Amino acid sequence: MTAGGGSATSPRRPWITVVGSVNLDFVARGPRLPAPGETVTGAVLARHPGGKGANQALAARRLGAQVRLVARVGCDAMADEALALLRAEGVDLTGCSGDPGTPTGVALIAVADGGENQIVVAAGANAALRVADVTDAAAEPAPASDALIAQLEVPVETVRAAALRHSGFVCLNLAPALDVPADLLARADLVVVNESEAEYYGTALGATTGGLVAITLGARGAELWRDGRRIAVAAPPKVAVVDTTGAGDCFVAALVVALLEGQDPEAALRFACAAGALATTRAGAQPALPWRTEVDYLFAAPLA
Repeated sequence: MTAGGGSATSPRRPWITVVGSVNLDFVARGPRLPAPGETVTGAVLARHPGGKGANQALAARRLGAQVRLVARVGCDAMADEALALLRAEGVDLTGCSGDPGTPTGVALIAVADGGENQIVVAAGANAALRVADVTDAAAEPAPASDALIAQLEVPVETVRAAALRHSGFVCLNLAPALDVPADLLARADLVVVNESEAEYYGTALGATTGGLVAITLGARGAELWRDGRRIAVAAPPKVAVVDTTGAGDCFVAALVVALLEGQDPEAALRFACAAGALATTRAGAQPALPWRTEVDYLFAAPLA
């Protein structure tokens, strides 16, 4: 599927399937991040729903898409908490199954006053998402998806199975950086990486994908590449940063939504940068994800 020119809004809400992780985030906010071996005191603890798959699903939903999540959680109280916002906001969870032998995934996140973070993830049930879960979910009655979004916090073979059987637009967020099969990269219409992930994959990004490659640059914005050529650059609007957790996931969802709506690559990249910037202005991953009206307002603001 290709993206052409168009307006910032669409009369039709795209359907997106997200295959990915669900976590419960335990966030300790303190004055600064610890150095290796150091203890930093004075932090305040909060719990928020998270996981890259769940974050991207909720972000796409808040940006106007209809969304289905295929994921795996434990049969525990943490699962209810981790899925609460998704359920409340109308994400289709029929493809989200419970694993009685494995706990719900957990992320331990330290956030400094300036918004930077360190994250350690215990995958839990995310590591048990099987190829059969993807194929079973695809066989159930559901609207055909316009796009698939997947990341690498669930088994790579499961992501590969989902991507190769999907007939629409495929976005692959190569995070965390792991070795992936060449046919998975080749199937992606859009690959999203940050700077360190781009360095990890190197020339493989341009050599094995025929579609778009987006590279996020943190506070400097993002670039969009096709066939080894940079086709768009966007800088984020200036915002007061509170917490950067989940901003990259919001960027991924926003870029896919914008491309599905027909926005041209430069406009879509600006839209995604605006959404990602807004996600840094509130605490937590999912609680901070912006709604469409907020992004449209910031997206329409004059460029700095």
